[in-house]
Amino acid sequence: MTHWLALIPRPSSPVSTEAIGWWALQFTPRVALCEDAVLLELAASERLFGGKAALRKRILKEAEPFDCAARAWAPTGMGALALARGGVRNGFAGPLQDLLDALPLRTMSKVAAERPLLTRLGCRTLGDVRRLPRAGLSRRCAPDVLNALDQAYGEQPECHVWLELPESFEARLELPGRTESVAALMQGARHLLTQMSGWLAARHAGVRHFTLRWRHDGQRARAVGPGGELTINTAQATRDVEYLARLLNERLNRTGLKAPVSDLVLCATEPEPLTAGNASLLLEASPQREPLHRLLERLSARLGPERVRRPQLVADHRLEAMQLWHPATMPQPPTSMAPVPVLPQPSWILPQPLPLAVHQEKPVYQGVLELLTGPHRMEGGWWDRCQRDGRVIGDLTRDYYVALSPQAGLLWIYRHRVVQEGSNWFLHGVFA
Repeated sequence: MTHWLALIPRPSSPVSTEAIGWWALQFTPRVALCEDAVLLELAASERLFGGKAALRKRILKEAEPFDCAARAWAPTGMGALALARGGVRNGFAGPLQDLLDALPLRTMSKVAAERPLLTRLGCRTLGDVRRLPRAGLSRRCAPDVLNALDQAYGEQPECHVWLELPESFEARLELPGRTESVAALMQGARHLLTQMSGWLAARHAGVRHFTLRWRHDGQRARAVGPGGELTINTAQATRDVEYLARLLNERLNRTGLKAPVSDLVLCATEPEPLTAGNASLLLEASPQREPLHRLLERLSARLGPERVRRPQLVADHRLEAMQLWHPATMPQPPTSMAPVPVLPQPSWILPQPLPLAVHQEKPVYQGVLELLTGPHRMEGGWWDRCQRDGRVIGDLTRDYYVALSPQAGLLWIYRHRVVQEGSNWFLHGVFA
């Protein structure tokens, strides 16, 4: 027996029927858009989701954000659609013919189109129409009336065009009014994010980046340009609407709107397979905390990517070039394991080496320094001139020493092998 589910969203629903259809494709490949409804044929998917009742319960629960006020399930798709419009949910509660016979004419669009004629003939329900002579009814009404009735009652096979999922997502939304408020713009953007989440759910995927574009009011576009756009990047693929909306809201608040906005476009072109969540039946020992990568992305969106950075070790013998700093949300480039250094490594290095005074040919830093170990010779680097924090690092010729200061403790100092003008001793690091 076939098993059909009909979902009819309210006219005020935040998403379109097409977006609901994309979302429904995660449960069954047989999804059709029929008039103002989404029809799902679930018979082939019941066993995968734990049975007919379990599958139906899951779909209805996850469809709550779409505001589907009318829903029904029945052995036929057109029958489920008619029952949903008539306020009858369970088409398996009794014989389908009896349930449909009691429905008013408005529950089937093909029949409702002939309502003036059928009313004059004394018809008030679908059962009254079926009891009319078929030959006379076919001469007075459009042929679609009998075909629609036969398909709803299961007396003729149904023919639907199955919905196909697009390879990329692009949805447009015209705002109800011109707005310069980020909060009002976010209401529309959230609707688009919900649609994108449905598209991703059907693909069992998430996104690492998506783009929101907006168009300015035509009267103000000459001064500030036709519109703007923002691209949101995440460290891991996700389709969590609330999380993506928070990131987008942070970036919009930092960017601001230069003119009233009239409509929005949301685009996502590179979905990635999304790892399923934990399906364990055991209770979590502790409440879930916000993952580190989400915290970093939220802070980067609020403060700017250049203010939230992470280090990267580099295989380099020069102390200044042993690490790089990248924006925390930028994907880490593949790196080889840095070799274990053979020289002592200070806990902290100074942004700029500090010139030291000399007393009787000994360096001074909060007292005369005592050289404990060294020299540890470091030279080379002429083949690689790199820039770190505004400093150019190239060829080095230094002798490093571990020195003891009476007040500052263990220090990492060096002197140039080639004597230069001014001080030839420098403080470079401190041992904790």
